[in-house]
Amino acid sequence: MAEKLGLARRAVLAAPALLVAPGLGGAATPLAAAPVPLCIVLNSGGATVSIIDMASRRVLREEPTFREPSHWALAPDHKRLLIADASGNALFFLDPATGRELGHKMIPDPYQLWFSPDGRFLTVNCLRLNHVDIYHADTLKLARRFRVGSMPSHLSYTPDSRTLFTSMQDSGTLVAIDLTTMTERWSAKVGKTPAGVFWHDGVVLVGIMGSDNVAVIDPANGRVIRRIVTDKGAHTTFLTPDRKQIYVTNRVAGSLSVLDAKSLDVAKHIPMPGGPDDICFAPDGRLWMSLRFASHVGVYDPATGKTDRIPVGRSPHGIFISTLLNDAPARAALRMT
Repeated sequence: MAEKLGLARRAVLAAPALLVAPGLGGAATPLAAAPVPLCIVLNSGGATVSIIDMASRRVLREEPTFREPSHWALAPDHKRLLIADASGNALFFLDPATGRELGHKMIPDPYQLWFSPDGRFLTVNCLRLNHVDIYHADTLKLARRFRVGSMPSHLSYTPDSRTLFTSMQDSGTLVAIDLTTMTERWSAKVGKTPAGVFWHDGVVLVGIMGSDNVAVIDPANGRVIRRIVTDKGAHTTFLTPDRKQIYVTNRVAGSLSVLDAKSLDVAKHIPMPGGPDDICFAPDGRLWMSLRFASHVGVYDPATGKTDRIPVGRSPHGIFISTLLNDAPARAALRMT
């Protein structure tokens, strides 16, 4: 009976899709602010989105998607939160303040996605189908499709929006794409199973899951200029809003590595069992993170070292907190999820 209800709910979700305007940068109907800050968690293995009341640490509801919600991107006007449902071949649209559903749009295999800093393009990495799709952000019409490697994973941009960097998990490469000419600039070997990509102070940081380090890449040519040994399964990196530290999630080891943001030296390691994956920073300084292998969200307090856990759906992946809407430094520091 529960499965039948879930399928019926998914059928209902399909109806609003015809009513969703494709544009993402223009005016939208004002929506009431959430009465309490919310945490929105994408459960890749459970085909659901958990909506959590951050104050009470209680799951308010579980919203179904089609198959595999993975990552999110906040629209340039901050009116819509895009949820990538990879094997469901859909983008779901949520109100980022309330978690209310706004419909969906069918597109091929959206896994990782992010808007360019200037708001012109939305890049979607299609991990299963092996192509990188660049859409016009205002219309969601495809601008260019690139086939530049196997299993495109994570991505980042230069601050001037001229260059896109995307990791190829199966190819072991990082690829640079010129967005002004829509051409590939270079492809370089960076290590086994590269994942998270992050532009930071003139270099590109890439989590190398297969060799337990973060590669520091010269953006001009893709050359590895340094390797920062962290822990097993180094996945991706997150800059704190004060720009003083970078947290690395080591998914296989079940730990976090904390880097000094200037020197990139490892300052400390923090045990975090359960496969830490994505992180968002709350205004009170706590880290909210998805624990992929434990079906929980972890809330870590750096001041005390204590971690609280909130049960959610299976294989939680992307994580968004509504306080980002009013926290420009946190949004600027995050830049990628």
